[in-house]
Amino acid sequence: MKKYALAALLAAPFVAPAQDNLIKKIEANKTEDTGRKWHFTPVIDLTTTAVKNQGSSGTCWSYSGNSFLESEMIKAGRQPVEISQIYTARKSYEDKADRYVRLHGNLGWGDGGAAHDVINMYRKYGAVPQSAYTGLQYGTSKNKFGEMQAALKGMLDGVVKNPNGKLTPVWKQAFTAVIDTYLGADPKDFTWNGKKYTPQSFAKEVVGLNADDYVEVSSFTDAPYYTQTELLVPDNWSNDKIYNVKMQDLTGIIDNALKNGYSVVWATDVSEKYFSWKNGVAFVPEKDWEDMEEAEQKALFNGPQKERVLTPEMRQMAFDNYSTTDDHGMHIVGISKDQNGQEYYKVKNSWGDKNDNKGYIYVSKPYVQYKTTALLLNKAGIPKEMRKSMGI
Repeated sequence: MKKYALAALLAAPFVAPAQDNLIKKIEANKTEDTGRKWHFTPVIDLTTTAVKNQGSSGTCWSYSGNSFLESEMIKAGRQPVEISQIYTARKSYEDKADRYVRLHGNLGWGDGGAAHDVINMYRKYGAVPQSAYTGLQYGTSKNKFGEMQAALKGMLDGVVKNPNGKLTPVWKQAFTAVIDTYLGADPKDFTWNGKKYTPQSFAKEVVGLNADDYVEVSSFTDAPYYTQTELLVPDNWSNDKIYNVKMQDLTGIIDNALKNGYSVVWATDVSEKYFSWKNGVAFVPEKDWEDMEEAEQKALFNGPQKERVLTPEMRQMAFDNYSTTDDHGMHIVGISKDQNGQEYYKVKNSWGDKNDNKGYIYVSKPYVQYKTTALLLNKAGIPKEMRKSMGI
């Protein structure tokens, strides 16, 4: 499958690709495996919670976002608890359904979302421990959302068609009942460690984080730097804005955050030939895949190599022509050096631990500058002078 066809599939607004389908597309699009040819030495290795598996659901944004909140708990000196990723997702789907109907169906529907959805849901609805809300109601041990999302979209489209001539006041109840059936009833209260909580009290007393501490950044040449602009990707259904920074600032911000103990949520394109989940490495080779000889293609993962010199214009062009698409969300938790002394980010994924790096992937700084669609982090992790320029 050609890169552009793959990118179009990954960006399709109807249903965000479930994890298993996305991995199949990536692995079908990769080069030969050549074994472990990269050797990494930790430089910064932040403490984080265990790697999870999002199953057959496009909920990477919720898994990476909640993994981030768990790390924020650690940074704040709190005992981390696994936050229910599916509680966050269901509350997001409820809010998205309301907007879908208000916009007469002119909104992408599916599993997908953005890192800011995790913060928005946390602020609005609170949080629930994984033990109190797994979302596994129909005999599976992992998420499997295909049937549920098809049923939800069919219901919403029926509402939008408005066959009664006027919307009923109960369509939201019907929608919620379907989610309850598939994922479990909305936990209005629950008991955790012998104490009764609501989602709001659990967020306040146990998680203990301030939703206003978090900001989202990206880099585009078509908007003024250090001001807010729209993030124009299909999964930004809530029309949240990002702070626009320079391309080099993306890695500068991540470096500063990690050095000060703050991790970062990373939304990015993962459809490139030079993103290998199996090998646990992503980088930007000097040549495009189409310009490589067959021997060069086969040797792509034979070890570290010189990377492409990037410009903001190249980054913008890739975004504008759909060769950079908003495919996936992960969690940056450290910096490591390869055997040549080059720095890579250590990135926690949510596809289980069945790759060469036990669920992590090492990503070069050029790849992050080139393929990032957005970063979310604690604003305290941004360099002070840059925060001043941004007005935060």
